Amino acid sequence: MDSEINHLMSALKKQQISRRTFLSSLTALAVAGFSIKGRQNSAFAAANSAPPIPVEAINHMTISVSDPTASVAWYQGLFGMPIAARQGGTIVLQVGNGPQFIAIGGSPSDNPRITHYCLEVDNFDHERIVEILAENGVAATGQSGPLESRVRMRGEEFGGAPSGSPELYFGDPDGIVIQLQDSSYCGGAGLQGEECLATPEPSPTPGLLNLIEFNHFTLFVEDQPRSIEFYQRLFGMPIDTYQGALPVMRIGSSKQFLALPAVPPLSGRIHHASLAVENFDVDQIFSLLEGYGLTILGEAGGANGPLQAYVTMRGADRGGATEGTPELYFTDPDGILIQLQDISYCGGNGYLGEECGTVENPTGRNI
Repeated sequence: MDSEINHLMSALKKQQISRRTFLSSLTALAVAGFSIKGRQNSAFAAANSAPPIPVEAINHMTISVSDPTASVAWYQGLFGMPIAARQGGTIVLQVGNGPQFIAIGGSPSDNPRITHYCLEVDNFDHERIVEILAENGVAATGQSGPLESRVRMRGEEFGGAPSGSPELYFGDPDGIVIQLQDSSYCGGAGLQGEECLATPEPSPTPGLLNLIEFNHFTLFVEDQPRSIEFYQRLFGMPIDTYQGALPVMRIGSSKQFLALPAVPPLSGRIHHASLAVENFDVDQIFSLLEGYGLTILGEAGGANGPLQAYVTMRGADRGGATEGTPELYFTDPDGILIQLQDISYCGGNGYLGEECGTVENPTGRNI
């Protein structure tokens, strides 16, 4: 994951935040994690009990873009993703063998971003999940603001079932929108949204990189202990490794995870999504991206515009390899930040970030 300090520095230089806010955020990052003892115990206990909503995997993300047609062509040109379904004007691009996907909204947006991410639940029952959310402080208001939930019945006009395919959204304490769907959900028709095209529409080109699956999302939050307690209370999400003071919250039994750094001035946003590829090689990927029109920044702290790529070397002080664990990022035509990692990456130690399972807190003591 990227260095949040570099992004704070960038925001400071652009005068998006004050120096006082910058300094207070640095302090928050330095003590991020289980800095409040009572919340530490609560979060750890939640991770070791049966969660009310056991999530299994990442299902998809939806992005809003300035030019949907151009973005669909750009993502297909880079990754060769076929179209698995259409939801009105929204295009569902299949990731790997599915049902995972990237959805590109059909209306031009003046605020391009990752609008929400979706987690899979076995035996999805939207009515029961709404009840569970309400029992945990998320009110069924028909909205998806902070600690609010809503259900959308996606009808045939948007590629859903005749009676509507229920889609459940809610906001976390910072207003980051999460969607929950059945493990079979592919963005298509059917009561569970499980009926996509029998033969996905192939990409016009084979693409330069072959995506296998989602790996993680990094979410900027205001109060890290609060957010960890919330996610663990609902979903379990055990912590099995740290990146410095930053806990890696595991999703299901896979290598997928969430990371929730405390960055108060920028809280409430999905900072980036990470996708997995096979045979991860920084130089080779840089070469492909450069040939696709991206500017290669090399080893850098971040991008400052669209169509740029860079790598950070996460060292032992942040849970990486001694020589550094390479983490590669690029921005799409709208500046949306995407990370690429090896299929073995779990956010841990080792050159590929593949060594997880030993939980240590920032002081180095096992917990």
